[in-house]
Amino acid sequence: MVGERWALLVVRELILGPKRFTDLRAGLPHVGPDVLAQRLRELEAAGLLRRRTLAPPAGSRVYELTDRGRALEPVLIELGRWGTFAPVPDGGPRLGVDSMMIALRTLFDARIAGDLAATYEVRLGDQVFRADVEDEELQLSRGEAPDADATITSDPMTLAAVLWEGYPAAAAERAGALALDGDRRAAARFLALFPLPVPDSAG
Repeated sequence: MVGERWALLVVRELILGPKRFTDLRAGLPHVGPDVLAQRLRELEAAGLLRRRTLAPPAGSRVYELTDRGRALEPVLIELGRWGTFAPVPDGGPRLGVDSMMIALRTLFDARIAGDLAATYEVRLGDQVFRADVEDEELQLSRGEAPDADATITSDPMTLAAVLWEGYPAAAAERAGALALDGDRRAAARFLALFPLPVPDSAG
């Protein structure tokens, strides 16, 4: 089931919380609506996701992972770690919002986090996420963080450039592509938590 084309990417899009069909299409722009609908039906039949209606006033129909579906998260994380050693092809696809957030979880370095205990709000375009760092762990979820120590506002490609391509955060701020609000020291520590792994020279 998870070997079917797009199936794991559908699971990835739902790891951080439920989504409407239109949101899934936005996160997977290369998947046609008929193919996406078919994958959703198959994953639902396999017990990996379910449909439900949000409470009023939203009332939207959304898809969310079941416990069995969420159990695939470690698989996605390990595939992500494996993929970090591959060179990024020229003209590669643009990084989506959920891909960016899953990448944070994939590359989170507990040793660098150390004794850091802080809550962050990460705003990427019109999507908002809560990130809690404590006890050398990172917890991510979709939604606001009213008690955030710091807020990071950007877009996936800019944030990726700051984290992994040597684009200075100060330069991104001056360009208006990144905003760090609240405790700036806490924000700076957050940006340092996701180093790219060093390839094994023996591999």
